[in-house]
Amino acid sequence: MSGFKQIMSHKMMQKLSPQQIQFIKLLQMSTLDFEEKIELELLDNPALDNTDEKEEKVEDPKDDYEDDYLKNDIDINDYLGDGDEGGGFKLNEDYNEEHKEIPIASQKSFQEQLVDQARAAFNNDRELSLALHLVNSIEDDGYLRRELKAIVNDLAFNENVSAGEDELEKILIKIQNFDPPGIGARDLRECLLLQLYKKDTGDNPAIDLAEKVLFNHMESFTKKHYQKIIRSLKITEEELKAAIAEIVKLNPKPGGLGQVQAKTQYIIPDFTVLNEEGELTVLLNGRNTPDLRVNRSYSETLKSYDLASKKEKDRMKDSVQYIKQKLDGAKWFIDSIKQRKNTLITTMEEIVKQQRQFFLEGDETALRPMILKDIAEKVDLDISTISRVANSKFVETEFGMFALKFFFSEGVATTDGEEVSNREIKKILNNAVDAENKRKPYTDEALMKLLKEKGYSIARRTVAKYREQLNIPVARLRKEI
Repeated sequence: MSGFKQIMSHKMMQKLSPQQIQFIKLLQMSTLDFEEKIELELLDNPALDNTDEKEEKVEDPKDDYEDDYLKNDIDINDYLGDGDEGGGFKLNEDYNEEHKEIPIASQKSFQEQLVDQARAAFNNDRELSLALHLVNSIEDDGYLRRELKAIVNDLAFNENVSAGEDELEKILIKIQNFDPPGIGARDLRECLLLQLYKKDTGDNPAIDLAEKVLFNHMESFTKKHYQKIIRSLKITEEELKAAIAEIVKLNPKPGGLGQVQAKTQYIIPDFTVLNEEGELTVLLNGRNTPDLRVNRSYSETLKSYDLASKKEKDRMKDSVQYIKQKLDGAKWFIDSIKQRKNTLITTMEEIVKQQRQFFLEGDETALRPMILKDIAEKVDLDISTISRVANSKFVETEFGMFALKFFFSEGVATTDGEEVSNREIKKILNNAVDAENKRKPYTDEALMKLLKEKGYSIARRTVAKYREQLNIPVARLRKEI
C-alpha cells in the first residue's frame, strides 16, 4: 500500500492586480456602459468628484505642506498633485462638440409587454397566475420551448400550485393570440401557422394554401422539395409560388429578434475618424463623460490628522483609514481611465494607419488583411487587449458607422502571389449568389471554379466556410421554382 507524500514546490504565477482588473473591465465597455460605470463610481466613492458640477478654485496643496507624510502609510502627495493636475483627468479634450450622440430611445421590454397583455386578458386570479408563469417561460425569440409537463412540475414543486397540462394548454392558446403574432409557439411550424391564422380573412387563396403547405408538408417545404408538394396538393407551380410568397413574409423569431425588441438603443460611436484633405484624424468620444478628480475636502481630514494630538489621532484612526481606502479607489479609477483612453486612441490610430485606403475611399475591397496580432505588435500591447477593444467599439466615418472588428480579416493569396483580404472573396461570393439562376443555384464546387477564374485559388471547404459566415444556405436550400 503506497503512502501519501507532501511535496513542496515553487511555481511562478501571474496574478492581476485590482488596478489591472479594473482597467480590463473599463476597456471592454462601450461608451454607454462606460458612462454608467462613472455615474455609479461617483455615487459609490465620495472621494471622487465630477468637476463639471464643482467649479471651485483648487489651491496647490504644496503651498500648505511640502513633503508632508502621515502615519499609517498615508502620503498626501500620492493623491494631491500640482495645481490643476491634482489627480484629475479631463476626458473630453479631444472630441469635437459638433459630434453629438443620438439619445437612447427605450421602451417596455418584450416580457413586460406580454405581462401587460396577460393582465388585460385574464381576470381570474388563478388563470392570471398561470399565464404569468407561462409568459415568463417564453424565451427572448418568442418561443415556449419548455414542455407543458415540465412547467406543471415547476408549479407543483416550486410554487405548490397544482395544475394540469390541459389547463395550461387552454391558457397558452389565449397567450398565442397576443401580439406579436406567433408568440408562445412551441416550434417553427406552429409559429408560422399562428401568424397565418391571424392574417387569414378567408378571401386570400394563397394564405389558405400556405396553411396547408405548413400543416401537412412542413418537412418537404423546409427541404425545398417543391415538386413533391405540387403533386401531393395537386396545385400549379404558380399557386405554390403565391403560397411561398406569403410564408416568406412571416417572422420566424417574433420575440427579441422580431417586431418587439427588448430594448431599442442607438449605437453611439466610440471614435470618429475625420478626413481633412487626406489628413486622417482620430477623435475619442468623451463628450458625455464628466471631468474627474480627487475630492480635495478629504485632504483637509488628512491634514487635521497630521496636526492632531495622539489622543485625537487614536479617535480619528478608523475615519482616516476609510478615507485612505476611498482615495486609493478614486486614484486607481482615474488612472484606469487614463490608461483606457491611451489604449483606445493608440489602437484606433494604428487601425486607421493600417487601413488608410478604406478610410479615404470607403471601398470595402480596399481593406488589407489584418489580424489582432498585427495591431498588437505595432502598438506593443497584448493580443487580448486589442481583442477587448475590437469586440465592443464602433467608429464613425464619412462612409457610415462600423464595428472595429469589421477591419480585421484573414489574408488570401491570389494566383499572382498577392495577398488580399478574405472580405474581397466574400463580396465576390455574395454577388455571385445574388446574380445566380435560382432554379439552378451554384454549388460550392461551382463557386470554387468561379473564384479560380477570377484569380483566387481557394479550396471548396474554404468556400463553404465563407458561405456559412455570410449566412448563405447550401445550393439545395436556395433553389426556387
